Amino acid sequence: MIAVDQQPAAGDRGAGGQQVPGGQQGPGGQRGLGGQQAPGRRGQAPAPGHSAGLTAVVAALAANLGIAATKFVAFAITGSASMLAEGVHSVADSANQLLLLLGRNRAGRDRTEEHPFGFGRERYFYAFVVAVVLFTVGALFSVYEGIHKITHPQPVRDPVVAFVVLVIAIALESLSLRTAVRESSEQRNGDNWLEFIRRAKAPELPAILLEDMAALAGLLLATAGVALTVITGSGAWDGAGSLAIGVLLAGVAVVLAVEMKSLLIGESASAEVERAIVTALEAGPEVECVIHMRTMHLGPESVLVTAKIAVRPCDSAEEVAAGIDAAERRVRAAVPIAKVIYLEPDLYRESRADATDPAIRAVRRRPRR
Repeated sequence: MIAVDQQPAAGDRGAGGQQVPGGQQGPGGQRGLGGQQAPGRRGQAPAPGHSAGLTAVVAALAANLGIAATKFVAFAITGSASMLAEGVHSVADSANQLLLLLGRNRAGRDRTEEHPFGFGRERYFYAFVVAVVLFTVGALFSVYEGIHKITHPQPVRDPVVAFVVLVIAIALESLSLRTAVRESSEQRNGDNWLEFIRRAKAPELPAILLEDMAALAGLLLATAGVALTVITGSGAWDGAGSLAIGVLLAGVAVVLAVEMKSLLIGESASAEVERAIVTALEAGPEVECVIHMRTMHLGPESVLVTAKIAVRPCDSAEEVAAGIDAAERRVRAAVPIAKVIYLEPDLYRESRADATDPAIRAVRRRPRR
């Protein structure tokens, strides 16, 4: 039994670059050639990196709840616009951490007939909602409050209270950021921080890193705004601090939204992972070469692999089936997050390969044997 793609992509080439007719999918739950799917999550050991980001999210939630309470108390005493903006910022951050935890929980549900590849992408959806909340609740409110205070300046009452609260908040945010940095350092594999945020497939760590860095920068801006208000006697500086916090949050929200949109649309596995998959497929005598390959993250710890592989023309159907099963086992041993694999046997003719096809370029990142 040969299981191929349910609907081949337009322009997909078969043997020697010919069009592939629509294939038939194997019976549900059975293992067809190249159609082996990993069992459901229940009873499985967690995939590598399954808990990545959880500690950072919980630490950030605890810190932000405490910080929000102290900031609102400080605002009630001082009337500082920067304090109010920072308090709303912390409330938005707390809501964001709850959304990230909700996304992680819902992503763990078993696949269904309606969602045969599972719910792993819910983590990306809720992280995108985090960006929306950060922009609407945090950034827009802070900008509004800043403009209002600039046009209607008011003095800051009891600035000592504001400074004490800001110092406490900076200490708590620093602890939260340290936790996020420590967890991220275990995952980034030598990438710099910008590359890590751009390439990370688990949304929690980039979201917490961006939030915590924005929070610390916002606290420094709030401190500057309150200090300048006290020094100059003009409440406009307090409003300027709130306005700067709003602009900062808007920038962070846009960066996070762009990254989550890319993951929601569907990102391929990293170049390193794809090289490992190609190497594993070609490591046995059953596969002459990989003709082309497509990968897509179904979630942070789940990758879909589809590939057209060249087999020996003299092999029988039984030998091809056994070879495909062996190739799948090699891929799962090399890349445990390759949960769903579909392999289609074919004959390879290099003269008809389309070098502009991204699926072919993914294979040619490494020299053929």
